[in-house]
Amino acid sequence: MLRSMATAEVNSRIARERRTMEAMLAIYCRDKHRPAGDLCPACRRLLAYADVRLERCVFQEDKPTCAQCPVHCYRESEREQVRRVMRHAGPRMLWEHPVLALRHWWDGFSRRGKTPKPRRPAPLRPPAPKPDGAPPPGQA
Repeated sequence: MLRSMATAEVNSRIARERRTMEAMLAIYCRDKHRPAGDLCPACRRLLAYADVRLERCVFQEDKPTCAQCPVHCYRESEREQVRRVMRHAGPRMLWEHPVLALRHWWDGFSRRGKTPKPRRPAPLRPPAPKPDGAPPPGQA
């Protein structure tokens, strides 16, 4: 069920977050929605939403765990769904995916108290001058 990833991406922080989210959703969905088989449509949508959020994360490899992140990029309804999934699947992860569980715990522990700096691409062109002829802010 894990997606195929390039070798360089396998150990990356974002890829590990994806695998952890996928494993947690598989546990939650199996226990709450479907006893066997693939994810239900609702859990698939939540996983797709989480994938998009991870792809667009402004911190990338410096990403803290979501609970410690200064930027809450999930909509409130999805954030509550993920909380429910983590509350249910978190303790079970130690038995079913111990390495992912310990890595996730370590990621949260090792980044505690560190505020990462967002990585946004630089603008392609300088800001336009104001109509009154004054230079843009920061340029004097």
